Order: sequence, then structure tokens, then C-alpha cells
Amino acid sequence: MHNKTLTELAAGLRSKQFSSVELTHAFLARIKQHQSLNSFVTVTEALALQQAQQADQRLASGDSSALTGIPIAQKDIFCTQGVKTTCGSKMLDNFIAPYNATVVDKFNQAGSVLLGKLNMDEFAMGSSNETSFYGATQNPWATDCVPGGSSGGSAAAVAARLAPAVTGTDTGGSIRQPAALCGITGLKPTYGRVSRYGMIAYASSLDQGGPMARSAEDAALLMQVMAGFDPKDSTSVDQSIPDYSASLNDSLQGLKIGLPKQFFSADLDSQMASTIQAAIAEYQKLGAEVVEVSMPTLDLAIPAYYVIASAECSSNLSRYDGVRFGYRCQNPADLTDLYTRSRGEAFGAEVKRRILMGTYALSAGYYDAYYLKAQQVRRLISDDFKRALSEVDVLMGPVTPSPAFKIGEKTGDPIQMYLSDIYTIAINLAGLPALSIPAGFIDQKPVGLQVIGNYFSEAKLLNIGHRYQQVTHWHQQVPKGFE
Repeated sequence: MHNKTLTELAAGLRSKQFSSVELTHAFLARIKQHQSLNSFVTVTEALALQQAQQADQRLASGDSSALTGIPIAQKDIFCTQGVKTTCGSKMLDNFIAPYNATVVDKFNQAGSVLLGKLNMDEFAMGSSNETSFYGATQNPWATDCVPGGSSGGSAAAVAARLAPAVTGTDTGGSIRQPAALCGITGLKPTYGRVSRYGMIAYASSLDQGGPMARSAEDAALLMQVMAGFDPKDSTSVDQSIPDYSASLNDSLQGLKIGLPKQFFSADLDSQMASTIQAAIAEYQKLGAEVVEVSMPTLDLAIPAYYVIASAECSSNLSRYDGVRFGYRCQNPADLTDLYTRSRGEAFGAEVKRRILMGTYALSAGYYDAYYLKAQQVRRLISDDFKRALSEVDVLMGPVTPSPAFKIGEKTGDPIQMYLSDIYTIAINLAGLPALSIPAGFIDQKPVGLQVIGNYFSEAKLLNIGHRYQQVTHWHQQVPKGFE
């Protein structure tokens, strides 16, 4: 059952080939069997079986939707009522969420089954899932390599068939990059398309939740549940939601694809470049036209992103003070000691680094030189995308500069780690949607193709991904030992 798609699982549930309880037991058994991957922080076995029983009752009565009875897992950044919600940090190791994130509520209403909460980089800060308080997650394709981050636990769980589909969040590439490194499909929606209520904040103007699954077809089913206006989220956009599955098979004849020359510079690994070019050639066979575009401000994306994201992280994480919730140091001498030791003992090195950078960028005398300038650059980057997407339908390029790297390889060099997101960060600064789909292998490790669209073009991106997956088999590959 674990190798079936969401569509196949839904059909099996409706035709009574198996029950939701049986399906849930099967995935819980696989999670136990592959604990060494460290993809889950919390497994909600009792809750899952209870929800599966309720789903079977809904299926029997005919009161069901596409995902009723389907087991999924949530990135541990989404608050889940009554369940430990850690954000991968010692700071929240004892935090039991008192309410549900809107995304969690939406999946509950759809009748899906929660298998558990997935490992992630601490407070979503990282590109490798190595900053988690609970240890690094392993990549199922090469267990000595990282799965990417921050949604590394999410990507590894889908790749290893521990869950048929999961949620992730993307602040600078944290859905697309792990999806690429683990050979699955990941969609970063338009900023504001998916509610951020109950999604623990890292950088509020950049964070966006999205689906991660084996295929674009499966991601469309997840997106149908996740998308929509939420009055509880002031950044949520009140715009009608299309049927994401309805246009999956639309023709790509005449599709105009732009290739940003900055994505294909000499810095891109030659094997990566040839793999991505081969994927784009498949689109030409499907009737697409390819042109080169220039986006000169893309080279400024990384410094602008790390100033803005760190500044917002400094502000958002100031609430973790040892007073109201989360970790509290033992026997503080006074209030200052309580603050400093609670934060010093509970935050990891990467989180501290970004808080310090952000606080400095926001400080008096430096705000104009760093934060304000970064926001001005952000507008230039956004304008570059607008110009490019007025000339072409979508942009394509690599997701990552290389396949998955070894665990520990980049932990001593933060700059090299930050450069892992060189092809994804600009999309978050502009608030655009982008899709990562499996496009081949280098040294038996997956490679992802990135498809970037205009605002609220998620249905088109899923159509473009699906048509490619109809003529290729990369998304159907399973890591050895997880068949």
C-alpha cells in the first residue's frame, strides 16, 4: 500500500480494498521500521488510529472528500492541539500546542489522518536539517547525506514511503530544496495563498506553507485542502481557489519557458547543468518554446535575503524569554539572568547567529544601511521577475547547485551552507510560487528542476509538472531499501 499514489489510495478506500485503519497501521509500521532516518520528532499513533476509525465511518456514510482516511504528516512548525510542537528546538521541547494551525484544521476537516510531526531545522533556519535539536535527518537515497532543509524530515518521509504526503514550509527554499535532494515534488505557493496562522514564525514576510508529495498530481490534492483565505492571518489573500486537479492534463503547446542566464552561469556544476537542460528538452518535445532571459539583480538575492530574514527572525524570536512558555533555565538569579540563560541554553548556534545578525541590522545607526537597503533590493528583484514573466509564461532552472551533500560537510562554513539556496531565495523575496520536480540523478542522488510562475499560478505549475511526469519516470523511483 505504501507505494500507491494519493489518487490510488483514495480509490482503494472508496472501493473497500482496505480501510483507513489498515492503511494507517501499515504506515505506522513503516515509521517504526525506519526510525534510523530520524524523520519524525513525534509519532501520534493513538491519535492516528482514532482519526482513522472516524474516517472509516465517514467513508461508510458517504460523507467524505478526496483525502478522507489518507494518512499524512505535518512539519513540526504547525501548531497541533494537544500534541508536542517543537519547531526542532530545545526551546519548545516541552510545548504542547493549545490550538491548531489553520492548515492542521483544514486537514482535520478533510478527514485525513495525522501520523505525526516531522523533523526540521531549528525554527526553520538551515538548509540541511542538521540544526535540529533532535539531530540530523538522513537522506533515504544516501543515508550519509543530508535531506535538505528546513523541511528535511518532510522530504525524507515521503521519499522513504513513511507517509504518502506531508506539509512543509518555505522561507528561502525550504520546500523546494529538500524536495529536490530527496527526489519528490514540492510546491512553494504564492505568499498569502496558504494561511500562516499557527505556523510558528521565522521570517513573517517570507514564510509560506505548501505541499510535498511524490507527484504533481498528489500535490494538487494537498493544495486543494491547504489553500484559501483565512481571516485569522492578516497576510492571507482573499482570492478564489481553482480546482488544482482540473487542469493537470492541459496541453503545453506554445508554452514559453524563460531560462534566466544567471541560473546557468559558470558557477553551476556541469553535470547539474546538463541534467536540467535534458529536462527542459522534454518540455520542448511537449510543444514548449525556450528563450533566454536576463535578471541581473538575482546576484543580490542572498545578501538581501539574509539581512531581511535575520531581522524578522530577531523580532519573531524575542517572545521566547523563559517567562510565558517554552524552556526556562534553572534557578535564575534575576530577570536578566532568566532571559539570557533561557535563550542561551535553549537556542542552537545557527538560531543565535541569525538573531545576532538581525538585531545588528535593525539597530540604531545600521537600520538604513542594512535593513532598508535590503528591502530596496528586494523590490528590484521583484521588478526583475515581473519583467521576465511579462515576456514568458514560466521560468525554469535548477533548484540546488549540487545533489545532496554529506552530513557534516558544510556545518563549519555557514556561507557555503547559505549558498545551497542560491537558486530559491529570490522567489521568496518576490513572493512568487515555484515548483520542484524530480528531473534525474547525479551519482545516484536526485536532482530537481525548478519551475517558477506568476502570482497565483499554482494550477499552471502543477499542470507543467504533471505533464512532465507523464513522460518521465524520475518521480516513481524509490530509494534502495525502502521499496
